Amino acid sequence: MNVAELTEGRRFVGFKQVRRELLRGNVRKVFIAADADVLMIQEITHICSERGVPVETVDSMASLGRACVIDRGAATAALQRDDRC
Repeated sequence: MNVAELTEGRRFVGFKQVRRELLRGNVRKVFIAADADVLMIQEITHICSERGVPVETVDSMASLGRACVIDRGAATAALQRDDRC
C-alpha cells in the first residue's frame, strides 16, 4: 500500500467523484478502503477491471482520508492520469 502517492499530483476523493472520473477515463490508479460499503467496493472494482485501472486496498477509511489530507474518512480515492489536464 503506497498511499503516499496521493499527496503528489491531482487526486479525486470520494465514491461519486472517483466513479465519475473512472467513467470519463481520467484515472490511472484507485485506492479503496477495506471498511467501505461492500456495494461501493464492488462497483468501483468492477469499473476498474473493465477499464484496466489498478486497484489498491487501504486498511481503513480513516487512513485513506488522512492520506488525502481531508478531515474525514474516504471510501475511495484515485490518481488522475498524467496525460490529462
